Amino acid sequence: MIIGSNIIFRKNLSSTNSFVTALLKSKKVREGTIIQTNFQTEGRGHGGNMWESEDGMNLLISLILYPNMINPSDQFIVSKIISLGICDYLRQYTTDVSIKWPNDIYVKNDKIAGILIEACIFGDEIENIIIGIGLNVNQEIFESSVPNPVSLKLIMQENYNIETCLKNLAITLDRRYKQLLSEEREEIDKEYLGNLYKSGKWSYYSDAKGSFEGRIISVAPGGHLQIEDRQGRIYKYGLKEVSYL
Repeated sequence: MIIGSNIIFRKNLSSTNSFVTALLKSKKVREGTIIQTNFQTEGRGHGGNMWESEDGMNLLISLILYPNMINPSDQFIVSKIISLGICDYLRQYTTDVSIKWPNDIYVKNDKIAGILIEACIFGDEIENIIIGIGLNVNQEIFESSVPNPVSLKLIMQENYNIETCLKNLAITLDRRYKQLLSEEREEIDKEYLGNLYKSGKWSYYSDAKGSFEGRIISVAPGGHLQIEDRQGRIYKYGLKEVSYL
């Protein structure tokens, strides 16, 4: 087992990703090491967003990988395997789990988890990748501006042991990482597209030009979302260049 073979727990941190960044500056850290905390004072989401989590109620972790077999231009595949691993875990409890591009995990139309991936690139190689995951487990009340949060407890109406959740999540993440190490990239791409929120379904989106009806047809190796409109035109979007309506 790679992911989860070493776990470092700290009761409180500013952010697990920041802790890992500082740790890597002082020593070599075993690949697959997980940093876990009960509470983050400066929890971060993608694009500078904050991540809300009640103390001790949810899974707040970061893990370190050294995927030097991946070209920096292809690093989005790490987001794919992490997203799939979280979906695998959640499907042990519930259905209708999907990946909302680029970094959210949904149950039906509600957000249950977020991912923050930060890569350290030296020359033309990835030196390391830090993966932050926030997964809502037992929290019932959310006070931030996130419009549609949900947790396992809200879905299943029962409490969960956080340590057991971490152990089982590590297993599914590890399985997906080994799929990448085995060079099963076509299968990963296929599964990722099949698990995307609203993939292939006609839905409404908004970009710099306004709202339009389209359907997700693919995600490029660099992570750009590709959407086809009703006229057959295909558009490619980076982070925050398109939103779901």
